[in-house]
Amino acid sequence: MTDQDGRGVLAGVRELLPVLRERAQETEDARRIPEETIKALQETGFFKLLQPKTFGGYEADPVTFYTAVKLLASACGSTGWVASILGVHPWHLALFPPQAQQDVWGADVDVRISSSYAPMGKARVVDGGYRLSGRWSFSSGCDHATWVFLGAPAFDAEGKPVDFCTYLLPIGDYAIEDVWDTVGLRGTGSNDILVEDAFVPAHRALSFRDTSTCRTPGQEINAGPLYRLPYGSVHPSTITAPIIGMAQGAYDAHVAHQRNRVRAAYLGEQSKEDPFAKVRVAEAASEIDAAWLQLTRNIDELYQLACRGEKLPFATRLRVRRDQVRGTERAIAAVDRLFENSGGRALQRGTPIQRFWRDVHAGRVHAANDPERAYTLFGNGEFGLPVENAMV
Repeated sequence: MTDQDGRGVLAGVRELLPVLRERAQETEDARRIPEETIKALQETGFFKLLQPKTFGGYEADPVTFYTAVKLLASACGSTGWVASILGVHPWHLALFPPQAQQDVWGADVDVRISSSYAPMGKARVVDGGYRLSGRWSFSSGCDHATWVFLGAPAFDAEGKPVDFCTYLLPIGDYAIEDVWDTVGLRGTGSNDILVEDAFVPAHRALSFRDTSTCRTPGQEINAGPLYRLPYGSVHPSTITAPIIGMAQGAYDAHVAHQRNRVRAAYLGEQSKEDPFAKVRVAEAASEIDAAWLQLTRNIDELYQLACRGEKLPFATRLRVRRDQVRGTERAIAAVDRLFENSGGRALQRGTPIQRFWRDVHAGRVHAANDPERAYTLFGNGEFGLPVENAMV
């Protein structure tokens, strides 16, 4: 990808923002992203940002991708969330064996993949692959995808666990059950995926042992630095980037709201003249900036190391996870501060501030945002203690 390609995608995303803002309530009411939004995102080239050049993608640097996500989420939290998740999956597919990539992109390079990585099902090792069954929740944007990534342990014939993999299935091998009815991120359509004894050929499974060592079968044809980055850095940041974008959207909406707000309890004083309100706005802005600067600095540092062919230090990878969950906390704290500063009218249905407030708190409960787990991993690394089961 050239710098011009990246700028072109970002320019296209920026042009979409006014429409996405206007469509945010419609998206929430429908409990899914409108088809015209997905089509518009595809036309900007957004979904190609992390797709390998081998299959018509831009193979962009990750900061360009996260910047696009942040912009989208600043206009509509649900749209930014789904775009981020669907947009990172081409990167994940690029780590799979070449035959799996050919299965998906061979006929259509615009195919989209949803996911549910939590181990909510089970796989049995059989000749040539696996038999997979289960129910997986929270597959954001699944209505706009024709393939899915599902996480599950693999068991041998004696019932002994032998691996943990991500399995790639076409839409004919799974069903979608509409269960998504929530108080936040309502427009993400994060429905359940049902699988009943589906056969998954061996080349459509990727072991977490491979992703944890940053040595994957896909590097045979995708040798660029983007595909040598750690799964445990790229994927969690995909969750935090839209949350920071939502915080930015809440900030912009709050500032616009405060310009004309009159505080009835203070003899008609305009909020924009209230020094205490200004302090809260400044605090929120600082938290949002800090979250974004940490996320982009860390990811870019890893990417530059990969570009130079250098080792990715484990301490750096731990820092990425630490700052990723801290970024989520900073963004949510900023939105809370702004919401507290907005007054009663911000509670009205349809106002962007209350929507962003609900959306960031919904995003917080994602497994990638578990701060204690991430901070403990970082602390263990600092003291030279074992870091067990660490996807970093």
